[in-house]
Amino acid sequence: MNNRVKTLTETALSISGVNVKKCMKCGKCSGTCPSYDKMEYHPHQFVSMVEKGEIEKLMESPSIYYCLSCMACVERCPRGVEPGKLVEAVRLMKIRQQDQNHKNGNDIAHIADEFVPQQLLMAAMRKYRK
Repeated sequence: MNNRVKTLTETALSISGVNVKKCMKCGKCSGTCPSYDKMEYHPHQFVSMVEKGEIEKLMESPSIYYCLSCMACVERCPRGVEPGKLVEAVRLMKIRQQDQNHKNGNDIAHIADEFVPQQLLMAAMRKYRK
């Protein structure tokens, strides 16, 4: 594995906090995924591809945007692997690569209105600070 691939893999694992070595590739996560039919790479494949260092291939896949972040895959996994968190990490890496991750609290105040729940704003702030 070259240095760039190793760095990308370490970044994805760091952002997600997922231990890909725990995956036994049973496919239960993919079986419960509501977006399964639309995705090029399914949840169990995400885990396997991150483990192999194929992050760039995942970053170019539209599958990262078909994931609903419903975390059904996380609930179904018998080993506690969290494929949904890996998908979110790769999606965030793609956003950062495109240089579109420069929002701060002052920027968000102009976008949000009174109907946006505070929980949504706090979740977004936590997610994009990693």
